[in-house]
Amino acid sequence: MNVSLPSSSRKLSERSFTHLKAHIVEEDGAFTVRVRLLNEVEKDEGAWGEETAATFDQASAMIDALASEFSIPQTCISIKIVMNRFQDGTMH
Repeated sequence: MNVSLPSSSRKLSERSFTHLKAHIVEEDGAFTVRVRLLNEVEKDEGAWGEETAATFDQASAMIDALASEFSIPQTCISIKIVMNRFQDGTMH
């Protein structure tokens, strides 16, 4: 997953993050994954990114890979999921 940083920031590999916020949105038969990486200790440390996955499993794996890379514990990860409900045509 490509993650963006402010232009004056250090490389992503040199940073540490404490929290991960993710949105998985089903759009046009694929899943858009939007993430924000935060550091609650140093508020200016942050990164964000967006990537498209073909399946929900791939979207989940992207989030898992980021959490593992930065050693973010499960209790510090929030995920919002927006999917189509095909049975009745509603979004939730």
